[in-house]
Amino acid sequence: MSIIKLRPMMDPFQEFDRFFEDNSMLNNNGFIPALDVYQDNDNVIVETPLPGINPQDVNISVENDVLTIEGKVEKKSEVDEKDYYRKEVRVGGFHRAIALPSSVNGENANAEYKDGILKIIIPKEERAKPKQIKISSK
Repeated sequence: MSIIKLRPMMDPFQEFDRFFEDNSMLNNNGFIPALDVYQDNDNVIVETPLPGINPQDVNISVENDVLTIEGKVEKKSEVDEKDYYRKEVRVGGFHRAIALPSSVNGENANAEYKDGILKIIIPKEERAKPKQIKISSK
């Protein structure tokens, strides 16, 4: 007769927390900002929440239809005597690069920061815009 050992059930929330604690991309006190990317006929628009971040500490670039957003978050007054049970306040750097859904003209892009939301508007290249073709009948 063989004996089967059963492992105790893993807590899925504990496993989720462990993933983010062990992930080397996040372990350097940085974070990965969430992005919303959408488009209209003329532009590709990217929005990302960056509350509490100084816009002068954010660099944005577009190269080969890839948008890169990077920057840093600094905490002005850190108290070393705190005995943290859990620390989730963002401090450190962030970097996000994403391929855009169509060809864009990065030289004419602009960005605005309002109410903690960074909004980047990048015009599409002329060749990427949809063209209407009229049908002639004979």
